[in-house]
Amino acid sequence: MIQAKTITRGSSALLLVLLPVAVAVAHGGGSEHMDMDVGRGANTTQPSMDADYPDTYFTYTEHTGILYTHIALMVLAWVFVLPVAVMLSIANSRFNILAQFVFLASNTMGLLLGVVYNAKTPDLYPNNAHHKVGWLATWVVCAQFIVNAVGCIAGALKDNGKRPRNEGHAFLPIPTCEVDFHSHHAYHIDSPCRLSDDSGQGTEPNTSSLRSESVSTFNGMEESSPEVFRKEYGEEDEDLEGLSLPSPATKGFFTRHASKFVESRAWKYFDTGRRVVDRIILPLGSVVLATGVVTLGRFFEDREIFNGLAHWIKGGVFFWLGVFTLGRWSGSFGELGWAWNVRPKKISQRWCPSAEFVESFLIFFYGATNIFMEHLEGWGGEWTAQDMEHMSITVLFIGGGLCGMLIESTRIREFLNTTVEDVEPKHPYSVEEASEHKTPDTYEFSLNPIPALVILLLGIMMSSHQQHTMLSSMVHKQWGDLLLGASLARGLTYFFVFLKPPKSNLPSRPPTELLAAFGLISGGIIFMASSTDTVNGMIHYKLDAMFMYTVTMGLVGLLMAWIITVLAIKGWAVRNIVERERNKVALSGVDEEMRR
Repeated sequence: MIQAKTITRGSSALLLVLLPVAVAVAHGGGSEHMDMDVGRGANTTQPSMDADYPDTYFTYTEHTGILYTHIALMVLAWVFVLPVAVMLSIANSRFNILAQFVFLASNTMGLLLGVVYNAKTPDLYPNNAHHKVGWLATWVVCAQFIVNAVGCIAGALKDNGKRPRNEGHAFLPIPTCEVDFHSHHAYHIDSPCRLSDDSGQGTEPNTSSLRSESVSTFNGMEESSPEVFRKEYGEEDEDLEGLSLPSPATKGFFTRHASKFVESRAWKYFDTGRRVVDRIILPLGSVVLATGVVTLGRFFEDREIFNGLAHWIKGGVFFWLGVFTLGRWSGSFGELGWAWNVRPKKISQRWCPSAEFVESFLIFFYGATNIFMEHLEGWGGEWTAQDMEHMSITVLFIGGGLCGMLIESTRIREFLNTTVEDVEPKHPYSVEEASEHKTPDTYEFSLNPIPALVILLLGIMMSSHQQHTMLSSMVHKQWGDLLLGASLARGLTYFFVFLKPPKSNLPSRPPTELLAAFGLISGGIIFMASSTDTVNGMIHYKLDAMFMYTVTMGLVGLLMAWIITVLAIKGWAVRNIVERERNKVALSGVDEEMRR
């Protein structure tokens, strides 16, 4: 699973942090600092004075400026800076270290403000998970930054000893296959080597856009003199000349040992860990910010933790499934054939699960591991009808996931074709007989509606699920309808693909997948808001169901735009690396010609 390329692309931090802040500010805690930018246009409605409702950080009136600044810095770090840093790291861009440094700086300032705020305020939520998970994620990112820095220095030193001075601007060393691609296949763009850890339209060396650019570039080289070429492409690196790291002759203690460490066997494990962190840090960051929201509102204390886990884990799964769906539409995982495209031939020779197989496996795994989760809150007591309803949903997940995996099995489908193959003539006597047994074009694509069917049924059941309050029933109906709409959109995608299967390696980008992504992301967020404690908080602050719905819809639109922007930044970074390496290879060839 590590080999599969991340989309991450997007982050749930914006929605999980800004939404409760908007709730707290708009419906006020009576703070004297409510005239801040966060509170502009706030409603003057005061929360009901319920003696049984606990004090929360939402309504605590002291040092609110520190709290809001802490939230703003964390949103900046985890929502805007970190996704860009992850994409640049996956692309092995030279800007990766800079982006990570900006993230660490903003995150560190936010941490310091959090420590100051905790010291100045009472501990309203003792032993909360936000502090533990936040520090864990911070140390993980710091460790990754150290590994990146070591690779940066060692890679630059190694390159300085082998390449001309104006070619020594390296950060993380490019994988060997990429160097071989540029050095041995500079004029053959059909090399199988990859230039990044992910794919998108125009980010692979085999895409038509890169092929067209490479042909025109090298045609121009043949017509230009070496002096003109050096003047044209040599100036590209002059601006970065001041960034050259010390040569091996002047390197110090750290750089000398860093170079040796990179060449050791242990470095492979550290580099693998760095790549793993790239794939998991965004979901981990969403957990950090989600626990921050829980801490601010004092949700899920005592036995309510089980209800909170059931709703927030499921909602988070649907949220990231929506991000994954949006990534597939944008072109991510195109090398695996998951971007609604034809899988590249050289890649398709290796077995690779389809996207629907992965979705079916996750559905099966979730159902198998959470079948008794809903009863944990009342463990030791009698099973209620609602407990049986929830357990039946997990059984649906188990059966639907298993059915989906069997449908995706090529061996199972071969066995199912046995009755037809038994009557197939061994030696066709006519063209018509031979064409009758030709493999259909739809066999090249997964047309498996079972995952969408499971989500559709879940949406229908939750839309009519009886709850303890009318507000809770309305919120459940909202996210149930959104999941229902997402499933119908996926069904339309399969309908269009069945009528006209894609013929290109480039992503076909069905427009219905955008609708599915929107429904899954927004449905997942409202799913999280339908937990018992969250609904009680809405009742306490006199918020109706449409407030949560409308705010979520607006933020999801902004979030999807940001996800697409981040993926586009990654594509730009990969193309930038391709152009730089191509120019360096061509420039070194010109130097060889001039020396002759």
